[in-house]
Order: sequence, then C-alpha cells, then structure tokens
Amino acid sequence: MEELKQLKQLLEQERPVNWDELPDLALYMDQIISYMPRQLINLQGDEQVTSAMVNNYIKDGLVPRAEGKRYGKTHLGYLTAVCAMKKVLSVKDMRTMLDFVPENKRPEAIYNYFVRAIDTALSEAAANLNVDTPEDELPNLALSLGLRSYANQLACQRVLELMLSKHPEKQEKTEKEKKKDKEKEKKDHE
Repeated sequence: MEELKQLKQLLEQERPVNWDELPDLALYMDQIISYMPRQLINLQGDEQVTSAMVNNYIKDGLVPRAEGKRYGKTHLGYLTAVCAMKKVLSVKDMRTMLDFVPENKRPEAIYNYFVRAIDTALSEAAANLNVDTPEDELPNLALSLGLRSYANQLACQRVLELMLSKHPEKQEKTEKEKKKDKEKEKKDHE
C-alpha cells in the first residue's frame, strides 16, 4: 500500500536536527514557533507549538526560562523533547525524568541522547510497519501498533516509579516544586 510505504519512509528518514545544526543565534518566541515543526514528525499538519504551550512548559519546569525574550539551542532542544514526549507522558512524568538528569549534564549531551533515542524508536516503528499489509488488515496493524505503545507506556510508568522509590528526596522535591508553583500562580491571579 503506497500510503504505508510513505509512512515507513517518513519514519525511517525524518529526524530532529543534530545539536550543531540548531540555530546558533537567539530567537524570539514567534521564530521558535515557526521553527519547531521542522523538528518533529507531524502527520496531520495541524499540531502546532503555540506561545501559550511554550510558556506553560517553562512554568512547569520542562523548559528553561528565556534569556530576556530570546531563546537558544537549549530551549529548542528541550522543546523538541517535550513536544515528542507529550503524546505519551504527563507533565509530571516528564518533570520526573528531568529531575534525574545530573545537574552537571550539559544540554548538548541531553539533546544528543534524545536524538539517538528517538532515532532508535522511529527506526523500530518503521521496522514494525509492514507496507504489504492488505487494506482489510489495517485494523489489526493499527491495534498491534497501539498495543506496543500501551506496553511501552506501562513500562515507562513503572521505571519512573522505580526511580522515585529509589530516591525519595526527588519525590519530595517534585511535590515541593508543585506547591511552590501553585502558590506563585495564586499570587499571579490576585
């Protein structure tokens, strides 16, 4: 089926750019918004990154604050990862993952790990896509792919729980940050 061949090709070829290929100059919010679609596979073409989303990711601690009103490679790297992961993980779970990144770990190293991991995941998805699937078997293919996602999400949830159980201080930190954010938000609305 031609559409499956196109999808497989997309999964095999489309990738976020490498760190060295991210824009080297500081960008304003509107430039970030227009750049982000290049970083992710968007099959429907309707899922856009908005300034409200970026601001919420910053507020939730998933993306660093802007330097003035300018965003750089670090922001693009974090936004790319967050936008990819938001389809399968909650903000809380993404925050947990970030809490376990060593503080001395450079954004470039984190982003490079992400790019390698997404390359592997997309390549595996492409390998699991049988382009010769007859039309009447598409529901089975969709179910199979969906159940792989379900199983991987369950495994991810459990790994995150294990991480927190081995480091209760991280759980306390996350809860304190949430309380602090709620208090700040309450003050902002007064």
